[in-house]
Amino acid sequence: MLHRRADQSLVERTRQIRRGLMGTPLIPLADEQCDIVAKLEFCNPTGSSKDRSALWILEQAIGRGEIARDTTVVESSSGNFALALAFYCRMLGISFVPVIDPNCNEATEAQLRLLCERVEKVSLRDGTGSYLKNRLSRVQELLAELDSAYWPNQYANPDARDAHYRFTAGELIAQAGPLDYLFVGVGTGGTIAGLSHRIKETYPGCVVVAVDAEGSVIFGGPPKKRRIPGIGSSIVPPLCGQALIDQVEIVSEARAVEACGTLAAKYALYAGGSTGSTYAAVQDYFARHRPGPHRPRVAFIAADRGHAYAQTVYDPTWVQQLHAQTAQPPGVKTLAVN
Repeated sequence: MLHRRADQSLVERTRQIRRGLMGTPLIPLADEQCDIVAKLEFCNPTGSSKDRSALWILEQAIGRGEIARDTTVVESSSGNFALALAFYCRMLGISFVPVIDPNCNEATEAQLRLLCERVEKVSLRDGTGSYLKNRLSRVQELLAELDSAYWPNQYANPDARDAHYRFTAGELIAQAGPLDYLFVGVGTGGTIAGLSHRIKETYPGCVVVAVDAEGSVIFGGPPKKRRIPGIGSSIVPPLCGQALIDQVEIVSEARAVEACGTLAAKYALYAGGSTGSTYAAVQDYFARHRPGPHRPRVAFIAADRGHAYAQTVYDPTWVQQLHAQTAQPPGVKTLAVN
């Protein structure tokens, strides 16, 4: 990778943007068994927790001279990370080429095509039934093709982890106080890697529960076709190995859809598929593990909002098709992590 002297005006611009961002809110959710709080990461500017890692990765790479004004940023994403990079690269005057696939929501793809001069879309599934490996192959082709290019590599970049250690976890600790449980959806692993380390430094007894999608291979499950972007993966991201995880909850897509409906009907939270999966895990975990006389303090990360899912998770016809294709009752499985 080419390293040049850092463009100080660009460095300062990224710092100004970051300083201007407000922290995301924490809200309580009424529950009979637990004191549940939701960290609304979907209140970030582009609507997901990916704002944290996208901006910090850009800021650090610019500071190291890996990104200059003539650099093209290239990244594989199912939607949210691409949208965050598109937003911040446009603010910084840097070119960005996202590599997406058919699981990217229509609204997200339309926004990417508005913000980016070039959008690459792979159409062939890989051997796991997903598109990720083919997206990553296309990224490598683009890196070889372009004169000056930078790959953030959200799946392995320690800056992605550090963004959540510094900012998301720091805010959560200040807002929530002592925690007994923390539930985090897992895709690239950066969020849970950063959060788990800082939360356990502050609250060593906190149980960290990783939430994954049925059909994802992150925690050793068999691969299968997945339709909801933002959670799960067809590879094991290196950042996941850095997370401090106590238990894993595997959530079906049908159950995620059901939980999104509950969040909207009961709490007026218009949440995305990753958030629905995480809330489903909270509900079902405590349905099976009834707390004692002590009401546990439980936090979960509401990582994405529902607008991009209007034509999928919130569309009755799409949901009917999902149930017909899966042809099995919704559910959650629990794995213990040694």
